[in-house]
Amino acid sequence: MAYPRPVQCTTLWATIRHEASAVAVDEPVFAAWMHEAILNHDNLATSLAQLIAVALGGDSDDRAAIRRLATEAYRADPALTDIAERDLAAPLARDPACPGPLHVLLHFKGYLALQASRVAHRLWRQGRVDLARELQGRISRSLHVSIHPSVQIGAGTFIDHGTGVAIGEGVVIGDEVSMLQGVTIGGDDRNAAPTIGHGVLLAAGAIILGPVKIGDFAKIGAGSLVTMSVPSGCTAVGVPARLVNCQPGARPASNMDQSLP
Repeated sequence: MAYPRPVQCTTLWATIRHEASAVAVDEPVFAAWMHEAILNHDNLATSLAQLIAVALGGDSDDRAAIRRLATEAYRADPALTDIAERDLAAPLARDPACPGPLHVLLHFKGYLALQASRVAHRLWRQGRVDLARELQGRISRSLHVSIHPSVQIGAGTFIDHGTGVAIGEGVVIGDEVSMLQGVTIGGDDRNAAPTIGHGVLLAAGAIILGPVKIGDFAKIGAGSLVTMSVPSGCTAVGVPARLVNCQPGARPASNMDQSLP
């Protein structure tokens, strides 16, 4: 029996449900998964709790425990859901190859790793450090993104591809940051961690080490090693990185402009 497609909706969650319903109709082999992941849920938070549990859990008991943890976090802190929506909107605005929000939710592992890490960060702030570290380990093994649970990450963050991203203890990252695969951000021998400003673009393989500050709307070129602070609006490239351009009006994370002067 053929089912009609639902009408187009305007809110983000309604759009996701619309897309999932269409997939269930067009590809019946995926219908059960669309219901389990999306259509059985009333909101993004419970859907994310399910997706995180499936990605990180082992047996059914593990998945149930992780689902409860995530559900509790989203219920107790509605800001987590608001941030998840901003994170989801980021690739829609910045990645021209992204077909829609359902694709981000189901197939962008950088997005899912980020949301799971936000749950781990909440546990860390509550003093549940062992549980937070366990989640970090599972995220790293399952999604190949390692973010220490102490890390503070602003809203609207876009982790593209995700594989090999490693962010160490104490790092602080601002809003609207974009990073590609293989990015490493961590402390030095004194364990002093970097601070990343708002709207920064970290290209593939960029490495930022030590107590440096990356200014708002800066750009770190692919494969660069940064051990010095980078002023706002500037581009740093090379090993070791050097400044090659400063543009006060630059917005590299928003337009994903990886070109170098």
